[in-house]
Amino acid sequence: MEITEIRISLHEDNKLKAFASITFDDCFVVRGLKLIEGSKGIFVAMPSRKRPDGSYQDVAHPINSETRNWMEKVIIEAYQKEINNIESEAEKELLE
Repeated sequence: MEITEIRISLHEDNKLKAFASITFDDCFVVRGLKLIEGSKGIFVAMPSRKRPDGSYQDVAHPINSETRNWMEKVIIEAYQKEINNIESEAEKELLE
């Protein structure tokens, strides 16, 4: 299994930093992942829905910690790359 595309949509909020979608093997997409700033840094929250009792249940999620760690690493790297691109563009605009 390979992640073939990651899309990052930045969000201006104290804790919610971005939304992400990932595509596996050019044939299966998962949307609604959230990049959240927690007390220990940024982490990826899986897409979820609110249950009748007010709690949340993941709609899609990795089955094991190895896969979760791999996905989180790749998604956070894509987020950081997007932030760096935005900052580079802003610097170029200031120099013009």
